Amino acid sequence: MRKLPSLVLVCLTMTAAGCASTGAVPRPFPGAQPGAAPPVAADPTAPITAGPDRPPSPVASQPAVAVAPPGAPPMDTPGSLALATALDLRGVRYRSGGSDPSGFDCSGLVQYVFARQGIALPRDVRRQFQVGYEIATGELRPGDLLFFNTESDGASHVAIALDHQTFVHAPNSRGVVRVERLSTAYWSQRLLGARRIE
Repeated sequence: MRKLPSLVLVCLTMTAAGCASTGAVPRPFPGAQPGAAPPVAADPTAPITAGPDRPPSPVASQPAVAVAPPGAPPMDTPGSLALATALDLRGVRYRSGGSDPSGFDCSGLVQYVFARQGIALPRDVRRQFQVGYEIATGELRPGDLLFFNTESDGASHVAIALDHQTFVHAPNSRGVVRVERLSTAYWSQRLLGARRIE
């Protein structure tokens, strides 16, 4: 009888692992609102919002993407969907060469979130600066890529636009994926251009 709780725990663990590895979508949790979207299937590569190594992100409770005002571009473009994924990764630590939720560098974050939408992008910033098509910064819409010159001649940093004023990226200072303002002196002086991926 004493072994029964251990056996139940082992069975539950195996069932959970099977669900995560098959990509099956679990039923809505008790108390879910009728008509609400089903929860996303467990994903071993999904970010951990808190843990012993990382406190909860202070922005994790904010909505992923604001509702588009009337007349705004559609919010279901590949870029806007990639943006929503990037916003869900706020608080993930910076890791040089990182390209998964255990840690990202700037181009690794961009490659990862677009890959989640089925779009393969190059791994490095300079090559990402050659994909899609160039747009004026006055034409920015959610999910467009912003490129900066932070180290040398040419593109050396990439971010994803939320709107004309803000972007999400994986900078190496302060060490986490976060949202920043384009109007700050550092970023506005280093902006090289913007590109749209469709």
